[in-house]
Amino acid sequence: MRLRFLGAALGFSALLLAAHSARADAIDGAWCHAPAQRMMINGPSIVTPAGTKTQGDYTRHAFSYVVPAGDPGAGTTIQMRLLSEEAVQVRAGESAPVETWLRCGPAVSARPTPRVPA
Repeated sequence: MRLRFLGAALGFSALLLAAHSARADAIDGAWCHAPAQRMMINGPSIVTPAGTKTQGDYTRHAFSYVVPAGDPGAGTTIQMRLLSEEAVQVRAGESAPVETWLRCGPAVSARPTPRVPA
């Protein structure tokens, strides 16, 4: 009986660990870069640092898109590659330097409003 319980507990722990790493090991999410740049990737959709919604080429560990008209650098191809759960490598064009962007928390408007005592 004790061995069955131990086996079940280990199996359940492995399942939880696998589910966590599967969710976190993707380029989807909010990415930030100093001083105040932010972009959001959700599958093939992206909200650019300038706030424009557009589509790109998505894989689980990479993303690329052409900067839309009206955004700074319009027409430039942006290429991104996931480095870890918390970092993504970003390059604007072929000869631009590589930047490292980090995962960021939810936008201020997405945070719960603190309760004020009456």
